[in-house]
Amino acid sequence: MTRDEPSIIQPRAVSGFPEWLPEEEAEFQRLLTIIREGFETFGFTQIETPAAELMEVLASKGEINKQIYALYRPAAAEEERETDLALHFDLTVPLARYVAMNFEKLTFPFRRYQIQKVWRGERSQKGRFREFYQCDIDVIGHETLDPLNDAEIPSVIYEIFRRLEIGDFVIRVSNRKIMQGVLADAGVTGETALDVLHVVDRLARIDKETVHRELMDECRLSASLIDSILNIAGIAGRGADVLQKLGALSITNPVFILGMDELKLLVKNLGALGVPDSAIEVDLSITRGLDYYTGTVYETFLRDYTDLGSVCSGGRYDNLASHFTTQRLPGVGISIGLTRLFAYLLEAGVVKPAARTPAKVLVTVMERARLADYFAVATALRRAGIPTEVYLEDKRIKAQVKYADKKGIPLALIAGEDEFSKGVWQVKDMRNGTQTAVPQNDLNASIKILLGV
Repeated sequence: MTRDEPSIIQPRAVSGFPEWLPEEEAEFQRLLTIIREGFETFGFTQIETPAAELMEVLASKGEINKQIYALYRPAAAEEERETDLALHFDLTVPLARYVAMNFEKLTFPFRRYQIQKVWRGERSQKGRFREFYQCDIDVIGHETLDPLNDAEIPSVIYEIFRRLEIGDFVIRVSNRKIMQGVLADAGVTGETALDVLHVVDRLARIDKETVHRELMDECRLSASLIDSILNIAGIAGRGADVLQKLGALSITNPVFILGMDELKLLVKNLGALGVPDSAIEVDLSITRGLDYYTGTVYETFLRDYTDLGSVCSGGRYDNLASHFTTQRLPGVGISIGLTRLFAYLLEAGVVKPAARTPAKVLVTVMERARLADYFAVATALRRAGIPTEVYLEDKRIKAQVKYADKKGIPLALIAGEDEFSKGVWQVKDMRNGTQTAVPQNDLNASIKILLGV
């Protein structure tokens, strides 16, 4: 390399920060649109919070500090580096801060959705990302929030995953109060009870024998109590059947009874909310590992890809913003981790990106002296709501048509001097190879018919 030659930096992507090819990105955005429209169908309103938050705000939950990415300007003077800033690692903490700050301006129950990137210092491994999209909804009340809101959430999940068309799925629901009541009835409370719920939640991922051993070694429970807990956690199926089995246990603990009542209300209303029995399962092993949740919990699984784990989860919580305000703000919500889901489905071939461009029409250019005519047609199509690209490179028509085919553009418009003299355009359908002469005055209408719009 001579002194005047620039040095070449080897291009490398950062592990855990995904990027897609144009056709993959188009498919990702299509799924994102379905989720957004699904949220709005249920009356959720969109908000967006900054990517950066104060470190003290993000550290309010405590247990995830090690995953926080800090922000600073390395070339700035030391006193200007703002080392108290960091990227948000989820959307829940920013939401809590947002609601606390805007409490007087919001209408409760506050129904919000948020679709944004988040950043976590995850260990680099397949299926785990350090930058990814979360798609969240929450219904937040002031002082109280009717349990009927818990019943509506599975309907949101069902409608969105039905529209995504990514395979058969099941929404598994439970209520943490049920297992908490079982433990309290046996004298297990406080931190030990929370530890038990963490271990029980792993039943879907590890074998029953390992869970039994962890409950004995880590939670110091007796073998007979562990057997009883695992038997109850193993109850799953139709809501009515599960409630019948729970009722036969003769447990009178008030927390247990309250959990049963909340579960009964949810099960009772699912059908009217549009969720068929085939898409819902009550599973008492679903306790969610986070202590954040206090009642109803949800996890959604693709039946054909159970190794992916839960693709949509959430639940009920007692107080969203206790770190930021004295106002009591109970709520219920869910989150869809679309980046991880999309990456898995892409690799499995469930989603198959096609078009590499949003353009539906390519206006080819045969006579560069008549560029104004080509541009005029493209402008008319765009104003009619048809995404249109003009081929601006000076190449033969064969190369231009090949370009349209490679990018997945459905229609190519072709016109030379002969067509201009007749006032027509050749419309080539790239999907089947047919070509039709269409009068220029009928061009917009004909193209809309061909595109089905």
